Amino acid sequence: MKKLRIGICGWGNIATGLYDALQSDLLQQLDDLNISIDCIGARRDNPICDYGDIPVFRDIFDIPDQDVDVVVELIGGVEVARELILKAINNGKHIITANKAVIFHHGDEIFQAARDNEVQVLIEASVCAGTPVVKLIKNELAGNNISKVSGMLNGTSNFILSSMEEGMDFDEALSIAKKEGYAEPDPSFDIDGMDAAHKIGILSHLAYGSSLPPKEFYIEGISNISTLDFKYASINNLALKHLAVAKMREGSVEMRVHPVFLDKKSSLASLHGVRNGIEIDTDLVGKVYLAGSGAGRESTASGLISDLIAIGRSLDNNTAVISHSLNVAIKDFDLAVFKYYFYLEVSNEPDIANAINSCFADNNVSVENFLQEDATKDQQVVIMITTGLVNEKNAQVLLDALSCSSFVTSVRLIRIEAN
Repeated sequence: MKKLRIGICGWGNIATGLYDALQSDLLQQLDDLNISIDCIGARRDNPICDYGDIPVFRDIFDIPDQDVDVVVELIGGVEVARELILKAINNGKHIITANKAVIFHHGDEIFQAARDNEVQVLIEASVCAGTPVVKLIKNELAGNNISKVSGMLNGTSNFILSSMEEGMDFDEALSIAKKEGYAEPDPSFDIDGMDAAHKIGILSHLAYGSSLPPKEFYIEGISNISTLDFKYASINNLALKHLAVAKMREGSVEMRVHPVFLDKKSSLASLHGVRNGIEIDTDLVGKVYLAGSGAGRESTASGLISDLIAIGRSLDNNTAVISHSLNVAIKDFDLAVFKYYFYLEVSNEPDIANAINSCFADNNVSVENFLQEDATKDQQVVIMITTGLVNEKNAQVLLDALSCSSFVTSVRLIRIEAN
């Protein structure tokens, strides 16, 4: 039986979840691998977990110097984590991490160091926790050309939008997400789209070889979504979701994170609550859909253990499955083409509909559907418009023109995702 000796850096919620999971009867009964925690790096103890007689080092940078096979980095953050990971790699240790931020910002450097030192860096838990999308792309779908990777990759945003679909406003949904522990006290990293952006950046690297960090791409959060947008969705048999996309188009990658309307019959549209869901379009097996818990100590522990078992079973083979970044360009988002939903609040004036239609025509944007609500008490009229296909640059020019119109008090747009 092989023995895999690990050192854990960090002793927070995820690390203690991994410790607890490694005590399970199932893992104790593996007939080909024994996983042992030989040391822990932690500045302080954690009252929820007793590590017994395992040696503890208060300086996490002592862990890579110990006689272990794998360093499990669970300290979070970026720069200190990078320094720790590189020291461990240079000491000949394999790396497992759940830290998407350090991989997003320093993945190319870390993976090159691993290649130079002939060690593995496994990152399953960094994207969607225990939902096994990393191994799915790198292993099971390795023989496929992947044309698109898309999904709801942040549970907080998905919970808020699911709650709004049921009638809550944004602030109420966010408050409940915080109360239930689905959102951090400062939720901006989630609701502004950065968490999903880190994940889709990593998935794009795995699918297409785009760099880590990737070149700048379009990121938009959910804080401007209104309950009225869900009324439009219901009328048009659509679902409103926060989508992350990496799509290969004509030799370059279209990468983006933003709210979209999806066909309500689609697999991703059915995803509710804090779950993550990913859809992968391939040439050989068609669409592959994967959903599961995208956060939490148990789910993340599952992803970490998956990587531990993969390393343990490959030790004799010296297999390092680490991607090279390729010279893949990120497509200019201005060239992306969508149908759009425009939401306008306008003054209740005669012929206001004609004025709005003229503005769209002047900017060469066709109107497919025009819905006008009754005037409110303050004599504002809500208008919801669906456009024909138009590129992002022209849609933004139209948005600016409407914003400057004397009869428009508020305007915004949401893209409609093609199937």
